[in-house]
Amino acid sequence: MEIERKYLVETPPKHYAACPFRRIEQGYLCTDPVVRVRRDDQDYYLTYKGKGLLSREEYNLPLTVDAYAHLIAKADGIVLKKLRYEIPYEARDAQGALRTYTIEMDVFEGAYEGLILAEVEFETEADALAFVPPSWFGRDVTFTGEFQNSRLSSRKN
Repeated sequence: MEIERKYLVETPPKHYAACPFRRIEQGYLCTDPVVRVRRDDQDYYLTYKGKGLLSREEYNLPLTVDAYAHLIAKADGIVLKKLRYEIPYEARDAQGALRTYTIEMDVFEGAYEGLILAEVEFETEADALAFVPPSWFGRDVTFTGEFQNSRLSSRKN
Protein backbone atom coordinates (compact mmCIF):
# COMPACT_ATOMS: atom_id res chain seq x y z
CA MET A 1 0.00 0.00 0.00
CA GLU A 2 1.29 3.41 -0.98
CA ILE A 3 0.12 6.38 1.10
CA GLU A 4 1.43 9.73 -0.09
CA ARG A 5 0.72 13.44 -0.36
CA LYS A 6 1.77 15.42 -3.43
CA TYR A 7 2.47 19.15 -3.75
CA LEU A 8 3.22 21.54 -6.59
CA VAL A 9 6.49 23.39 -5.90
CA GLU A 10 7.04 26.85 -7.36
CA THR A 11 10.17 27.79 -5.43
CA PRO A 12 12.33 24.88 -4.27
CA PRO A 13 14.56 25.28 -1.22
CA LYS A 14 18.00 26.70 -1.98
CA HIS A 15 19.83 23.67 -0.56
CA TYR A 16 18.08 21.00 -2.64
CA ALA A 17 20.89 20.61 -5.21
CA ALA A 18 23.21 19.40 -2.42
CA CYS A 19 20.81 16.54 -1.55
CA PRO A 20 21.16 13.04 -2.99
CA PHE A 21 19.22 12.46 -6.21
CA ARG A 22 18.33 9.73 -8.68
CA ARG A 23 17.68 9.95 -12.43
CA ILE A 24 14.28 8.47 -13.32
CA GLU A 25 12.69 7.66 -16.67
CA GLN A 26 9.23 6.12 -16.79
CA GLY A 27 6.55 5.24 -19.28
CA TYR A 28 3.04 3.89 -19.03
CA LEU A 29 1.79 0.76 -20.75
CA CYS A 30 -1.70 1.39 -19.39
CA THR A 31 -3.27 4.14 -17.25
CA ASP A 32 -6.45 2.35 -16.10
CA PRO A 33 -5.22 0.38 -14.23
CA VAL A 34 -1.81 1.99 -14.02
CA VAL A 35 0.96 -0.23 -15.38
CA ARG A 36 4.30 1.56 -15.48
CA VAL A 37 7.88 0.72 -16.39
CA ARG A 38 10.64 2.70 -14.71
CA ARG A 39 14.38 3.11 -14.87
CA ASP A 40 15.59 4.40 -11.49
CA ASP A 41 19.32 5.03 -12.00
CA GLN A 42 20.49 1.48 -12.80
CA ASP A 43 17.42 -0.33 -11.44
CA TYR A 44 14.41 -1.29 -13.57
CA TYR A 45 10.83 -2.04 -12.50
CA LEU A 46 7.38 -2.91 -13.71
CA THR A 47 4.77 -1.38 -11.40
CA TYR A 48 1.03 -1.91 -10.98
CA LYS A 49 -0.93 0.78 -9.10
CA GLY A 50 -4.54 0.47 -8.03
CA LYS A 51 -7.10 3.28 -7.96
CA GLY A 52 -6.90 6.05 -5.40
CA LEU A 53 -5.40 9.45 -4.66
CA LEU A 54 -4.13 9.48 -1.05
CA SER A 55 -3.63 5.72 -0.77
CA ARG A 56 -3.61 2.85 -3.23
CA GLU A 57 -2.19 -0.56 -3.85
CA GLU A 58 1.25 -0.67 -5.44
CA TYR A 59 3.28 -3.67 -6.57
CA ASN A 60 6.82 -3.44 -7.97
CA LEU A 61 8.51 -6.23 -9.91
CA PRO A 62 12.18 -6.04 -10.92
CA LEU A 63 13.06 -6.05 -14.61
CA THR A 64 16.27 -6.68 -16.51
CA VAL A 65 17.66 -3.86 -18.61
CA ASP A 66 16.64 -5.78 -21.76
CA ALA A 67 13.07 -6.28 -20.53
CA TYR A 68 12.88 -2.58 -19.64
CA ALA A 69 14.15 -1.55 -23.09
CA HIS A 70 11.57 -3.80 -24.74
CA LEU A 71 8.68 -2.45 -22.63
CA ILE A 72 9.58 1.26 -22.62
CA ALA A 73 9.44 1.18 -26.42
CA LYS A 74 5.76 0.17 -26.08
CA ALA A 75 4.86 3.00 -23.68
CA ASP A 76 1.86 5.15 -24.60
CA GLY A 77 2.19 8.92 -24.57
CA ILE A 78 5.06 10.89 -23.07
CA VAL A 79 7.99 9.09 -21.44
CA LEU A 80 8.61 11.14 -18.30
CA LYS A 81 12.13 12.13 -17.27
CA LYS A 82 13.03 13.66 -13.95
CA LEU A 83 15.61 14.04 -11.23
CA ARG A 84 14.32 12.90 -7.84
CA TYR A 85 15.95 14.68 -4.91
CA GLU A 86 15.67 13.19 -1.41
CA ILE A 87 15.27 15.92 1.19
CA PRO A 88 14.97 15.07 4.92
CA TYR A 89 12.22 16.88 6.84
CA GLU A 90 11.10 16.67 10.46
CA ALA A 91 7.39 16.93 11.27
CA ARG A 92 4.98 15.56 13.83
CA ASP A 93 2.93 12.47 13.02
CA ALA A 94 -0.74 11.93 13.92
CA GLN A 95 0.24 10.96 17.50
CA GLY A 96 2.35 14.09 17.95
CA ALA A 97 5.71 12.29 17.78
CA LEU A 98 8.52 14.00 15.89
CA ARG A 99 9.46 12.00 12.79
CA THR A 100 11.91 12.43 9.97
CA TYR A 101 10.22 12.13 6.60
CA THR A 102 11.88 12.02 3.20
CA ILE A 103 10.56 14.55 0.73
CA GLU A 104 10.96 13.20 -2.79
CA MET A 105 11.18 16.30 -4.96
CA ASP A 106 10.89 15.60 -8.69
CA VAL A 107 12.44 18.14 -11.05
CA PHE A 108 11.12 17.27 -14.50
CA GLU A 109 13.09 17.39 -17.72
CA GLY A 110 12.02 17.13 -21.35
CA ALA A 111 8.31 17.62 -22.05
CA TYR A 112 7.67 18.96 -18.53
CA GLU A 113 10.84 21.01 -18.09
CA GLY A 114 10.26 23.42 -15.19
CA LEU A 115 7.62 21.34 -13.40
CA ILE A 116 8.56 20.50 -9.81
CA LEU A 117 6.50 18.19 -7.61
CA ALA A 118 7.15 17.05 -4.04
CA GLU A 119 5.83 13.81 -2.57
CA VAL A 120 5.94 12.48 0.97
CA GLU A 121 5.08 8.88 1.85
CA PHE A 122 3.46 7.86 5.12
CA GLU A 123 2.83 4.73 7.15
CA THR A 124 -0.83 5.57 7.84
CA GLU A 125 -3.56 7.75 6.36
CA ALA A 126 -3.85 9.50 9.74
CA ASP A 127 -0.19 10.54 9.50
CA ALA A 128 -0.74 11.74 5.93
CA LEU A 129 -3.75 13.84 6.92
CA ALA A 130 -1.94 15.31 9.95
CA PHE A 131 1.14 16.27 7.92
CA VAL A 132 2.17 19.93 8.03
CA PRO A 133 4.35 20.63 4.98
CA PRO A 134 7.35 22.96 4.95
CA SER A 135 6.72 26.57 3.96
CA TRP A 136 8.30 26.14 0.50
CA PHE A 137 5.68 23.60 -0.58
CA GLY A 138 3.05 25.03 -2.89
CA ARG A 139 -0.49 23.87 -3.55
CA ASP A 140 -1.51 20.42 -2.26
CA VAL A 141 -2.51 18.47 -5.40
CA THR A 142 -2.99 15.09 -3.70
CA PHE A 143 -6.74 14.97 -4.05
CA THR A 144 -7.06 16.51 -7.52
CA GLY A 145 -5.13 13.81 -9.35
CA GLU A 146 -4.13 16.41 -11.95
CA PHE A 147 -0.41 15.82 -11.38
CA GLN A 148 -0.41 12.04 -11.19
CA ASN A 149 2.43 10.88 -13.41
CA SER A 150 0.11 8.60 -15.35
CA ARG A 151 -2.00 11.64 -16.26
CA LEU A 152 1.04 13.70 -17.18
CA SER A 153 2.18 10.96 -19.54
CA SER A 154 -1.08 11.07 -21.51
CA ARG A 155 -1.34 14.87 -21.91
CA LYS A 156 -0.67 16.42 -25.28
CA ASN A 157 2.10 19.04 -25.13
